[in-house]
Amino acid sequence: MSQPHPTIRPQPGIMGISLYVGGASKAPGVNAPLKLSSNENPLGPSPRAIAAYKAAADSLHRYPDSGHEELRRAIAEVEGLDHSLITCGAGSDEIIAFLCQAYAGPGDEVLHTKHGFSMYSISARANGATPVEAPETADYTTDVDALLAACTERTKLVFIANPNNPTGTIIPDAEVARLADGIPPQALLVLDGAYAEYVRRPGYDAGKALVESRENVVMTRTFSKIHGLAALRLGWGYAPGHVTEVLNRVRGPFNVTDPAIKAGIAAIRDTEWRERCATLNEVWRDWLSKKLAAIGMPCLPSEGNFILARVGRERTAAADEFFKSRGLILRRVDGYQLPDFIRITVGDEEGCRRVAAAAEEFMKGGA
Repeated sequence: MSQPHPTIRPQPGIMGISLYVGGASKAPGVNAPLKLSSNENPLGPSPRAIAAYKAAADSLHRYPDSGHEELRRAIAEVEGLDHSLITCGAGSDEIIAFLCQAYAGPGDEVLHTKHGFSMYSISARANGATPVEAPETADYTTDVDALLAACTERTKLVFIANPNNPTGTIIPDAEVARLADGIPPQALLVLDGAYAEYVRRPGYDAGKALVESRENVVMTRTFSKIHGLAALRLGWGYAPGHVTEVLNRVRGPFNVTDPAIKAGIAAIRDTEWRERCATLNEVWRDWLSKKLAAIGMPCLPSEGNFILARVGRERTAAADEFFKSRGLILRRVDGYQLPDFIRITVGDEEGCRRVAAAAEEFMKGGA
């Protein structure tokens, strides 16, 4: 790392950011390893989305629609939302960044859970705000009481992912509503729904009803997970009108590319593909969780497209290297203060069977 310049300095907080480290994609000495470290959809995008993306190549010389009108209307149509309250971004990460840029700065606090997504803290620091961490329950679940206790007059944003990444745990709608009702009047509650489409429990709506019934709740979503468009960087937020107006003032006029827009429209409308992905994920997530538990790697209950398997902090490094030697790239989560665990993206049937076989070999002392 280079030395700080004596007079040219970045804004306060930026040098306190720990760089985001994505899931590894290579394993030394292994050709074409199976990447299960970034919660990508193993089935890929809808064939309709791929066709729409290819068709967009004919208009690469044109600027995209700066208002994302057609995409917002497609999202609203499928999700049952008001399109005027939707803001699109380059992944839901950008919506998170917009919120911190618009609502949090020096002297303000951005609250998140202990094992919450690292971009909450990064975006807070990038804007000079102070990230504040609230403990979770003993079973690695969002603790509403702890979050409310951590709120102060400086709290401007409260982030929770529901389901959470990297734990996969979820809290019921009533608890989310209690949190929304209890935060300070100057704060916004942001519900990160990156994995919302994988949730199968009845009545779950990722926060739609709360956004529409309150003035202090925002929902974010992404096309990177179940829709399989991670490479295109596409996401969206759903918020009260006063927040949407602010977000549109800080976002760039062409922040989403035309190929992403076209692919996103096709992806959101292919509900059959989404249902297929969600169903297969549920089947193989549960299968793999049971297999790992049976050999001594118990997993947290997950509502996402990944599981968090307990290996034990004295063995996580060895397990990580062992899986790589078998052509499987998983995700250590030490950076999320979870040194006992390894996160495993739920792959297709072949991928899950390979993980189970490698895990059994490792637990038996294989090399």
